Amino acid sequence: MTKAAEENQTQPPIRELSGSADVSTPPPGAPVSVFPGESGPPPPAAGGRLPRVESLTGLRWWAAFFVFCHHMTNLAPLPIFDFLKYGTSGVTFFFVLSGFVLTWSAQKGTRIGTFYRRRFARIWPAHMVALIAAFFVFYRVDPDPHLSWIKPISLTVLVLSVFLLHGWSNDPTILYGGNPASWTLSVEAFFYAYFPFVWRMTSRLKASGGVILCVAVLVAGGGYRLALFHYKDVVPVLPQPVLHSVAFLFGIGLAIALRSGWKPPIPVWFAFLVTGGGLVLLWYSGKHPTEVPGAVTMGLCQKEVLTLLYGFLIFAVASRDIRGGSSLLRSKPLVKLGQWSYAFYLVHATILYAIKEYHGVAGPIGWSNLTWYAGVLVLSIFASWLLYKFVEHPVERKLRGPR
Repeated sequence: MTKAAEENQTQPPIRELSGSADVSTPPPGAPVSVFPGESGPPPPAAGGRLPRVESLTGLRWWAAFFVFCHHMTNLAPLPIFDFLKYGTSGVTFFFVLSGFVLTWSAQKGTRIGTFYRRRFARIWPAHMVALIAAFFVFYRVDPDPHLSWIKPISLTVLVLSVFLLHGWSNDPTILYGGNPASWTLSVEAFFYAYFPFVWRMTSRLKASGGVILCVAVLVAGGGYRLALFHYKDVVPVLPQPVLHSVAFLFGIGLAIALRSGWKPPIPVWFAFLVTGGGLVLLWYSGKHPTEVPGAVTMGLCQKEVLTLLYGFLIFAVASRDIRGGSSLLRSKPLVKLGQWSYAFYLVHATILYAIKEYHGVAGPIGWSNLTWYAGVLVLSIFASWLLYKFVEHPVERKLRGPR
């Protein structure tokens, strides 16, 4: 789960990394976009910064909620539990969003060390508090073998988790070590490590270059998935941070296109329809592969398909904000929930499994389990508000330092 999505909403955007060009002001007479739709770079906000895209904050709450719905099937399964497993794809949404927002908010002048310090301030303090809470839920000296989610204490795994290195292992015991949700932070840390260098290499690209980058990473990612399937004895299994870089780089390409002035008037309702329809198609093709042409290929390249779907939605929502359209996603309740969504992501599974340990599974599959969803959701939102208000937000402000 990314914290980058709040960077452009709750704080003034970071300034572009040293050594890169200001793509928001192309030289006089230079073509801004070779694509149809509205042309010209987005108008800068106060201080020369690009305008905020606040709808993305509200949107990220729904992605976190989708992840929550998937995890809740382990406690209170609904009749659509097999579809809700696609809630795991919420992390792909966050990886695309991370690349998009970091690129959108990048401004000239920020040193690499300053960028790293701000990224650390964003994710690590809340991660550590959530890790301490998760330790008492997911670890025991002598775990009950019937409680499969509880693991024996491993100092090595916990240390790797503290330093966000556990995501480099494909061993589930290590990958999901510490706070199981934090494997995505290990992936994000890798993104943050190389983003300054990617930004320097891509900051002069225009809209066409951004789109080419998007296509290139999708083709490379899909090609690798197919090669791994057909030549699994030859092709190595890459670690998660490398695999998920497809989504992050895709988000960077989208932001480059939007920064360069390509703002096609994609109706947001249509983007939601396409994204929802794509998820249903993935689910249906997985259950009935013989009835859907290309179902096997689609299944093997699922992460790339999801990257395309979520990227399309993010781009449509951001474009509407830049054009000045109205948006329920910018409503105060959704923006607040979006601001708390990182903390929500970190704590909801810990709360859920703590309940499961002492109560067991809620009961048989049925819609009556929605009451459990409501109860755990309220409890998780309250815990996320506490974590945001007393740890995440104040500690981040202290650690960020001068702008």
